Amino acid sequence: MKKELTLKIKIAALIFFTFIGGNVFAQTDINSGLSFLKIGFGARNIALGDAGVISADNVTAAAYNPALLISETNPQIAFSHSSWMQDVRSEMLAAQFNLFSLPIAVAINNTVINDIELRNKPGEAIAVFNVNYFAASVSSAFEVMKNVSVGATAKFLYQGFYSDQATGWAFDFGGVYNNVIPNLNISVAARNIGTMNELRNKATTLPSLVSAGAGYLLPLNMENFEASVYGATTKYYHESNIHFSAGTEIGFKKLIFIRLGYRSGFEARSYSLGIGFNWRGINFDYAFAPFDYSLGNSHIISLKYSF
Repeated sequence: MKKELTLKIKIAALIFFTFIGGNVFAQTDINSGLSFLKIGFGARNIALGDAGVISADNVTAAAYNPALLISETNPQIAFSHSSWMQDVRSEMLAAQFNLFSLPIAVAINNTVINDIELRNKPGEAIAVFNVNYFAASVSSAFEVMKNVSVGATAKFLYQGFYSDQATGWAFDFGGVYNNVIPNLNISVAARNIGTMNELRNKATTLPSLVSAGAGYLLPLNMENFEASVYGATTKYYHESNIHFSAGTEIGFKKLIFIRLGYRSGFEARSYSLGIGFNWRGINFDYAFAPFDYSLGNSHIISLKYSF
């Protein structure tokens, strides 16, 4: 019993210091590009404050923490549409299946900013163009010991605007430790580690980050209700500030879910909320995330089917 407790403490400490260590060596203010990689996916994750490093409970985990894929055993397919501020639109299609007893997730994401006006002097625009971002990924995970899993994702990236375009590769890595104590899970992930080819004459810096989170299933002792709370912290390598996320979810008979979230460190964005429905393997989720300064509101819709 004592050995088991000591091992749990060591694993928990390893996950914690992996995150802290990433922060110590990441105190720069160089701006990164490909901001579409910062946009969360899945209405449930967005509604929970974008704490997907620990809250993602389906194939959308491939976008946050591939280690979480180990918790889903049934094949599934999911689609998410996000209408963000200022005509930014993003779609993600993902599928998960088992191969050689391992979960495999494949996903594609397309993000577009339409009708950007081009001018060479004040006055009427001489043309309009779109900015396009695309990512295709494959992820997998495996259990290294009881309740401890690790995962990895490989991503192909593309960006293009007007007459310029570039491609690149990136990798994500994650770990999760379930039931550190009953009902408590912790996780850590490092994402967007890679490089891009030059766009015109300079390569875009990826928004690399480290993130850690914890989730707890509240012991309500109520037959029809369940509730969970999530917390996460995210540090981008090329930014000096740290973002904190928090979210809570209340479910009734595993059919209807109400969600509320908060995210700090963003001047124009803070809280989010959402609702979800589950019926015979079909999940429908909606999230609402408002922006300040008249930037508009974001609406996220997700649909998932488990076979």
